[in-house]
Amino acid sequence: MVLAQVKKGQNLKILSIPNDLIRAQAIRLGIGEGSVVTCAEQIPAGPVVLRKNRQEVAIGHGLAKEILVEIV
Repeated sequence: MVLAQVKKGQNLKILSIPNDLIRAQAIRLGIGEGSVVTCAEQIPAGPVVLRKNRQEVAIGHGLAKEILVEIV
């Protein structure tokens, strides 16, 4: 499933971030492939807000459609 399909409150494991530039940026924020995060907010046709520990990161809808995740 892709990140754009998740629901608020679900715990997720990031499986794949296809874009090298975005992957590097995500790793700097502590969210890489294999990371377990929580969907803090899901705005329809808008960003997905991910929470890991006490940090929140908003991922744009277009990018969220490319990131593969699984529910844990």
